[in-house]
Amino acid sequence: MRLSDLRGRTVAVWGAGREGRAAVTAIAAHGPADLVAVDDSANFLTVAWEGPLAEAAPLVTGEQGYARLAAAEVVVRSPGVPNTHPWLVELRANGATVTQGTALWMADHADRTIGVTGSKGKSTTSSLISHLLAAVDRPNVLGGNIGVPTLDLPEAGQYVLELSSYQCSDLTDSPRVAVVTSLFPEHLDAHGGEAEYYRDKLNLIAYGPRTVVVNGNDPRLALELGDRTAIRAGLPDSVHVATGPDGTDWFHLGDRPLFARGVLPLVGRHNAGNLCVALAVLDALGVDVVADKDTLAVAVAGFHGLAHRLTEIVDPSGLTFVDDTLATSPYAAMHAIDAYDGRPLTVIVGGTDRGLDYTPLAEHLAERELTVIGIPDSGPRIVAALAGLPKVRTEVVDDLTDAVRLSRAVTPPDGVVLLSPAAPSYGRFRNFEHRSEVFAEAIRATAAG
Repeated sequence: MRLSDLRGRTVAVWGAGREGRAAVTAIAAHGPADLVAVDDSANFLTVAWEGPLAEAAPLVTGEQGYARLAAAEVVVRSPGVPNTHPWLVELRANGATVTQGTALWMADHADRTIGVTGSKGKSTTSSLISHLLAAVDRPNVLGGNIGVPTLDLPEAGQYVLELSSYQCSDLTDSPRVAVVTSLFPEHLDAHGGEAEYYRDKLNLIAYGPRTVVVNGNDPRLALELGDRTAIRAGLPDSVHVATGPDGTDWFHLGDRPLFARGVLPLVGRHNAGNLCVALAVLDALGVDVVADKDTLAVAVAGFHGLAHRLTEIVDPSGLTFVDDTLATSPYAAMHAIDAYDGRPLTVIVGGTDRGLDYTPLAEHLAERELTVIGIPDSGPRIVAALAGLPKVRTEVVDDLTDAVRLSRAVTPPDGVVLLSPAAPSYGRFRNFEHRSEVFAEAIRATAAG
């Protein structure tokens, strides 16, 4: 379904946030017979719905919203509406046509799009792809889940999109190049279960993309892909890391060395893997990465890590504090911990408790020596899951400031204090940015005290 298919039809846009606003503006321009916006969220009264938006679509709030959704020929839901929402379950059971702004946009732009998803690494990888394409004179526009809704993007010859599992779930067109960076259980409450989450994530590749590029070192991704054709980055026949001409790790394309691993300023094996995927995408698009390796090396060296993803904060005490507040699952925290292997490490964990299984984290830390500090709400449960590990010291405190204060006392001066919470931020914090702000303020306050 395209935007043009909405002409003369009754349409309800579900969600009044950034995505919903973009959808209303775009749909209104295509002449629907009737257009309404629906917001059933608890905080709808804070929405400033006025001016052109209100003229294009009246906003219906609260319980009245379902009747307007049910009466519409097409429901365009925002990504924040979970698949498990009772209204959505009922609408689909009644045969309603439900789509999203990203799906409408993709129907018209798929052939010009590189779409990137993954349980971890999609933001960094999509940013790397966009950055490296620009470095070799391939202009492009970056958007999607990383900041700009697709329906707000300007016209361009090439797009690079970061796509969440929510955005992928309603696609009926695959992008020309579909990229999957990793796969592990995430957002299960919104998707209905692990199998449903994987299904929604991999819907990105369900409609015949010309090229599929995946992280070949991810065992769960390999299992879910089965024998589907894909470029599997990280393996010797694609872009991978191996010993280079100077005896250190280098990025290679097949057996041809490109540049040293040390050129990439981002720490961690997972970030090296993200760059392997990005370079494999460029190669698939016809960029001669061997001939352009010097240009690409300069671009890689100038790439700055994204905020709240292993962002280092050097402290006068000698400690390195690391803001990894976007690590909202145990698997993401495991990658972060591995990035600082060999250094004294204290990890602060905890956030909204969504019932995640922390057994994989416990297994991962079985032979590691570190301190883990739990904060509410899930921190105590995470710490309990680590009980009995001989080299892991655990503590539980009341809040993030107390965790930072304790970390200063227990971490050696050359060590790392890592906020990699392995849990979502909502609950005690407004969002992940707020959790990051509290972390930074706690660092300053405890240094002064």
